[in-house]
Amino acid sequence: MLNVETKGYAAASDRDLPVVVALMPATSKQRAVAAGIAVVIIAFAVLVAPFAHLQIGKIDSFVPVLQTVLSAADLLTAILLLAQYSVQPHRSLLAIASAYLFSASFAFLQTLSFPGGYAPGGLIGDGFNTPAWFFVLWHTAFFLCVLSYASLKEINAPIARSPAASIALTLGFVCGAVALSATLVTVGVEHLPSFYTASVTLQTRLGNQINIALFVFGAFLLLLLFARSRTVLDLWLMVTLLAWLPNFLVAAVASSVRFSAGWYAARGFALVASCMLLSVLLTEMTVLYSRLASALTMQRRERANRLVSIDAATAAIAHEVRSPLGSITLNASTALQMLQAQPPRLEEMNVILRDMEEASLRVNDTIRSVRGLFKDAADQPAAIDIEEVTRQVLRLLQHELQLNEVSVVTEFHVDGALVRADPVQLQQVILNLLKNALEAMNSTSAGGRRLFVGTRLDRDAVVLFVRDNGAGVCPRDQGRIFEPFFTTKQAGMGLGLPICRMIVERYDGSLVLAESGRHGSTFEVALPAIHLA
Repeated sequence: MLNVETKGYAAASDRDLPVVVALMPATSKQRAVAAGIAVVIIAFAVLVAPFAHLQIGKIDSFVPVLQTVLSAADLLTAILLLAQYSVQPHRSLLAIASAYLFSASFAFLQTLSFPGGYAPGGLIGDGFNTPAWFFVLWHTAFFLCVLSYASLKEINAPIARSPAASIALTLGFVCGAVALSATLVTVGVEHLPSFYTASVTLQTRLGNQINIALFVFGAFLLLLLFARSRTVLDLWLMVTLLAWLPNFLVAAVASSVRFSAGWYAARGFALVASCMLLSVLLTEMTVLYSRLASALTMQRRERANRLVSIDAATAAIAHEVRSPLGSITLNASTALQMLQAQPPRLEEMNVILRDMEEASLRVNDTIRSVRGLFKDAADQPAAIDIEEVTRQVLRLLQHELQLNEVSVVTEFHVDGALVRADPVQLQQVILNLLKNALEAMNSTSAGGRRLFVGTRLDRDAVVLFVRDNGAGVCPRDQGRIFEPFFTTKQAGMGLGLPICRMIVERYDGSLVLAESGRHGSTFEVALPAIHLA
């Protein structure tokens, strides 16, 4: 398994803001689905309206079960919205997350105070007016937060605080407001206007008036969002507000509110309203995750196609190089035999030496063509973060590292490790060094293979080191490993490290074997650092 421990982890260079579900533009398909759900809500409300006044009877378990589910749904919605805020900070997301935090809190507190829920007179409050006041606080706070959301959603001013600090302040504000309000409507409820007096089912005129006011407020917000609708969040907040409106209509037109058919139906609408945005966020996030996974797979394939493996490159030129090398070997052997003959046969030495010269020139032309390929076709230098390039290569090799049971330790200590080089060629250099390190650890036991990759500043240069705990390079070979065609591998061509050094030196850098021994080898790439003004 790949275990990555990061020390002094540097931030990635890619600062493009990711797309979060809540701020994505609404598509025509989403609008059509929302319109269909709105039609169903309106149709069901019209069907229930003639029977809304009918008393069904008190079902003690109804409110605790329904509103506990409702509170949990609102809490999960708030958590998802806060998570999206941490990805892409926007004040409007904090406002709407606060709405659902208030909704979850006041809905649960109303459940605790509702008569017949957890106790005949409720666990908190007076059992008459406390649940009604929680209902008013619940929807007033929700609507005010939605109004704040509608006001803030077009404002893109930068936020000075970190996302964690903003979320902490929001949670503190909501908890404080809920605690203060709950104390007021429980301990001090006798000082507040009454919604119920003689019976828990018969509300006063004030109750009708408050519900009319909430209905008007909700309808205003619905029209406001409709006029300024842009995003997925706008769209489904409108559907949520529409689902809330029957709650207020039932309470506004009927004096005997609780436990009627309309009251039970309105509670059902409330549950639908609470689960609406949660369902949409979960569905859209799943779809977005699927798309991102597909995009990441395609990106890895594209990167793998762009990275021309040095092994493949050496295999491609092997035929061109092997033929003149074979000719040189054969001619050298023939020349030795002629010189060792008694007397030496020198009459054909001129032809043999000329053949050897031509063969060596063909090898030189092959090397020059490889250099030209790197220099002319792929040389696109740019300011890049060498740490980010290294992370990309590590992700590319993740499967191979897992198969070989190699633990990777990254030690990125340079903040903004910018160098000037061609990204693809630098990736190729790092890829070659990492693959060499993997091959060097073949003799190490599977559980003890460790690969150390990191950066440091050395004067005006950024140094990337790759250290393995393999067998190391033999001392007599350490001075020759960068020579063309010198290799310690049975199937190697000896061009990997020379080409890597050639690429690094083109950008005024250096590639060296810093140390090697029986505990492993360390290769270092040093490139001039770019200091942004």
